[in-house]
Amino acid sequence: QVPLVESGGGLVQAGGSLRLSCAASGGTFSRMGWFRQAPGKEREFVAVIKSTGRTDYTSYADTVKGRFTISRDNVGSRVYLQMNSLKPEDTAVYYCAADIRIVGPFDYWGQGTQVTVSS
Repeated sequence: QVPLVESGGGLVQAGGSLRLSCAASGGTFSRMGWFRQAPGKEREFVAVIKSTGRTDYTSYADTVKGRFTISRDNVGSRVYLQMNSLKPEDTAVYYCAADIRIVGPFDYWGQGTQVTVSS
């Protein structure tokens, strides 16, 4: 099991920004992503970044497109989520996910970090 550790969550006012980080110990990954789960709701996809070695491909949920940016380090063991123009509906526990495969379910998950956006 490869531990993924998220950090950077917290409380922010609507319109503010936060930057989440996720560090993987003992592994490098071709695909890393972020998901979130709000109270009473199912976990949902936020963003993913895939590396083919030459190019990184990113994809976002429609609800965050244009506001959130996913990025990663060159090694493939750390991923970031820059969140701007935050809204109260972005309030959730954010989870980091990683996999050595480009497609398919993620094999590794972090424990989550709470993001709370006040109105």
